[in-house]
Amino acid sequence: MTLTDVHIHLRQATTEADLDTLRDLILAVGLSSERDTITVTLEGSTYWIAELDGVPGGCIGLEHGEGASLIRSTAVVPGARGQGLGRALAESALTYATLRGDRAVYLFSTDAGPFWRAFGFEEVPVAELAAALPHTPQVLSGQQRGWIRDEVAWKRTLNVPAGEARSA
Repeated sequence: MTLTDVHIHLRQATTEADLDTLRDLILAVGLSSERDTITVTLEGSTYWIAELDGVPGGCIGLEHGEGASLIRSTAVVPGARGQGLGRALAESALTYATLRGDRAVYLFSTDAGPFWRAFGFEEVPVAELAAALPHTPQVLSGQQRGWIRDEVAWKRTLNVPAGEARSA
């Protein structure tokens, strides 16, 4: 089966039930092993769920800061991989960040660097990401639980209208 053989619907998460679906997807792909430690919230964040023929098959989120956002919880279930769903989710999140006026988008990833490099991301110090988005749930969680020191941070600078300084 190819991506063209299935009906894909990308929708924004808006309810508590959607947050449960996000947690299920995150658990299904191994991004977390404990449901209670998954910090997804609709406050200050935007999440999308990709449905394949009506069944949740992937998700992605953006935690918003001032002039920057943090991509998080990018997940595609094993049966839907290799069909472009991850690319579609990433492009949607980057488009949304651009439209909201972000100057940069960051993410943490220790093992998906090649995927994100294809979207123009470059590795940066974790301290840069933490300074750019200090109040986002993922940064706060990483600092409180201590996992942030073992992460790899990535950044993509977005197009900025002429006359505006590039910084994030």
